[in-house]
Amino acid sequence: LGSSGWRWRDISNDDDDMHPAAAGMADGVHLLGFSDEILLHILSHVPSTDLILNVRRTCRKLAALCLDKSLIHTVLLQKDYQASEDKVRQLVKEIGREIQQLSMAGCYWLPGSTVEHVARCRSLVKVNLSGCHLTSLRLSKMLSALQHLRSLAIDVSPGFDASQLSSECKATLSRVRELKQTLFTPSYGVVPCCTSLEKLLLYFEILDRTREGAILSGQLMVGQSNVPHYQNLRVFYARLAPGYINQEVVRLYLAVLSDRTPQNLHAFLISVPGSFAESGATKNLLDSMARNVVLDALQLPKSWLNGSSLLQHMKFNNPFYFSFSRCTLSGGHLIQQVINGGKDLRSLASLNLSGCVHCLSPDSLLRKAEDDIDSSILETLVASCCNLRHLNLSAAHHHSSEGLGRHLCQLLARLRHLRSLSLPVCSVADSAPRADRAPAQPAMHAVPRGFGKKVRVGVQSCPSPFSGQAGPQPSSVFWSLLKNLPFLEHLELIGSNFSSAMPRNEPAIRNSLPPCSRAQSVGDSEVAAIGQLAFLRHLTLAQLPSVLTGSGLVNIGLQCQQLRSLSLANLGMMGKVVYMPALSDMLKHCKRLRDLRLEQPYFSANAQFFQALSQCPSLQRLCLVSRSGTLQPDAVLAFMARCLQVVMCHLFTGESLATCKSLQQSLLRSFQAERPALNVVVFPLLHEGLTDVIRDVPLVHLDEITLFKSRVAEEPPNLWW
Repeated sequence: LGSSGWRWRDISNDDDDMHPAAAGMADGVHLLGFSDEILLHILSHVPSTDLILNVRRTCRKLAALCLDKSLIHTVLLQKDYQASEDKVRQLVKEIGREIQQLSMAGCYWLPGSTVEHVARCRSLVKVNLSGCHLTSLRLSKMLSALQHLRSLAIDVSPGFDASQLSSECKATLSRVRELKQTLFTPSYGVVPCCTSLEKLLLYFEILDRTREGAILSGQLMVGQSNVPHYQNLRVFYARLAPGYINQEVVRLYLAVLSDRTPQNLHAFLISVPGSFAESGATKNLLDSMARNVVLDALQLPKSWLNGSSLLQHMKFNNPFYFSFSRCTLSGGHLIQQVINGGKDLRSLASLNLSGCVHCLSPDSLLRKAEDDIDSSILETLVASCCNLRHLNLSAAHHHSSEGLGRHLCQLLARLRHLRSLSLPVCSVADSAPRADRAPAQPAMHAVPRGFGKKVRVGVQSCPSPFSGQAGPQPSSVFWSLLKNLPFLEHLELIGSNFSSAMPRNEPAIRNSLPPCSRAQSVGDSEVAAIGQLAFLRHLTLAQLPSVLTGSGLVNIGLQCQQLRSLSLANLGMMGKVVYMPALSDMLKHCKRLRDLRLEQPYFSANAQFFQALSQCPSLQRLCLVSRSGTLQPDAVLAFMARCLQVVMCHLFTGESLATCKSLQQSLLRSFQAERPALNVVVFPLLHEGLTDVIRDVPLVHLDEITLFKSRVAEEPPNLWW
């Protein structure tokens, strides 16, 4: 049995290519009877370590197929949590010379001495080492041997010293065309050595203070080589974590761009949380871009766009990605400056309007957040961008008015190519509450709306909430939207006023804003409608106050069999978790679920919860965030013993520091040896030391699951391989 769960029968080393015991199955049908093409497709889903170290040794036919170029030219070790030091070294030893593309992204558990073995893969053209531990000297030694390298991803950590890079290493870097660099310290990293750069991706993860409390400054970069070579640059992308130091350092990178903007630049993207003031250099850069370049992808800090006429001066050619996240862009400006009055934008694949509270109204100055949208603006957007695959409209109040065929859901249903969609909860409500509207029939609404006393209406005509048959209302606009988007893979329903209790680099949030009044009309039946999405892989539900029984969750568990990641936050009434039985029932059907994030005040992580969670055999990562929540240490230990694939367990509750430390130590002591990638954090959510604890979490976990955020259209499609 391989670590991936694939089972192959032992075959004796006789002269037969296929021993009868190889894969004997009923009625004489056996796996190895398939064509090589089909077998290669099957083998492509087996982790490389399993493929080479286990499957290849079963019989001669598989031994030959496992060494096919289509399987060994590209080796992906990211999220292969069973890839131990010995396995990686043996893999490189056996097929290292054949590997042309290697990704070890997020392999934080491998020591530098193991990562260093990449130097044996001398045919490498692309290598991703983000999240791996590498010193300047080890990086130099490794890159010196990789003369064919053209694409590189690395981390730049405290202690990095570019002066330790050898001339052979710099020669390799001079040929690199694509560079992804994650900065944990103020530095230019290897950028000045990369004289042929065409694509530069920068992730700024620098903390304002060191562990000792010293304040960091971008002035630490003074004296380092500061001549990045941008003349051939086609793609510039920068993503900043919160903190002034990240803004200070990115300005140093941008300074060279402002002096001379590359003529071939076609994608310019800067993602900044909060405000990022314009400077003289950035204004010069934007003016130069407006005059000299034609873009197909754009994202700018909100303060650079707000109140400016920049967009109308920018030139675009077949754009595929726009992000105006958190900008005060009005619908009028969106139509006039971006869509150009209804211009054909069939090339646009991804659009992020998250936090653009006025983007669907004609005038941002006169509109209140809760006012109805102008459906004609959305209609123009949908007609012009008819091939959209990724759309984010979250973090805003997009309320639809009465009118046949003019509801937001009805208009979005025309975007048949959508694969990922993020919406505010209030936007899927059928219509505004009206005093003259007749009360709903009991058969259609089995639960009340709001936070009031729980009184079931029409119980006798409603199916059991845990039977999985709590069907959606076929007449609802949300049900119709999902019916028209059957191939949707990623769906987010996030309350307009939702904010996670665990923000980045700050103390936990103790209070939260109340949900939008329109969200009171979205409950269990709307959640049940999601069960129509047979291809759904990623689901986020946050701040749905009218989820009272959670019966819709069971529907999702039964019908969304491809579900890989699930994030639930603040469902139902905040003071009491009433959907626990339904969640337990749902989880037993989630056989492919790998990631679960649950954020709910007063949540009791007891034996019942962990017993239900144990029925998810593919589960790898768990994050629980619960203000005033409790947990049972024995239940956690039993769960980890049963679920052998779990490598990340983050529990932030209301338990005492002593209880948390004791449980964390017990988990590491019991399971660390057999799970090399195990990452355990158990800590009080409201403790003042939370920020220091978070800084030690591997970025791959922190970014993908521990911290809550909307991920639809967060980055351009295929930004990195």
